[in-house]
Amino acid sequence: MAAKVSFKDLVNGEKPVLVDFTAAWCGPCKMMAPVLEDVKKKIGEKATIVKIDIDHNQQFATNMGISGVPTFVLFKKGREEWRNVGMISGQQLLGVLEKYAH
Repeated sequence: MAAKVSFKDLVNGEKPVLVDFTAAWCGPCKMMAPVLEDVKKKIGEKATIVKIDIDHNQQFATNMGISGVPTFVLFKKGREEWRNVGMISGQQLLGVLEKYAH
């Protein structure tokens, strides 16, 4: 069983972390799932992609200023570096991840 890592510990690393704020009822979120899987295959170990369901983590989503889903937030070394609300192409996501994965 993998050890639980706190969100703060996860985003404080050198490796960029893309957080996908999502919800089970969100159609565009469902459409983004295969796009994210493809991006993960392409970026490999250079970045981490994490899904957070806003309905199961309401307080956290509120604290993060999430007002719509999907919302993608990229962290590196504990800092928010980039944010996008709404659907985005896999190519754009890959470009953002590669920009910070150095």
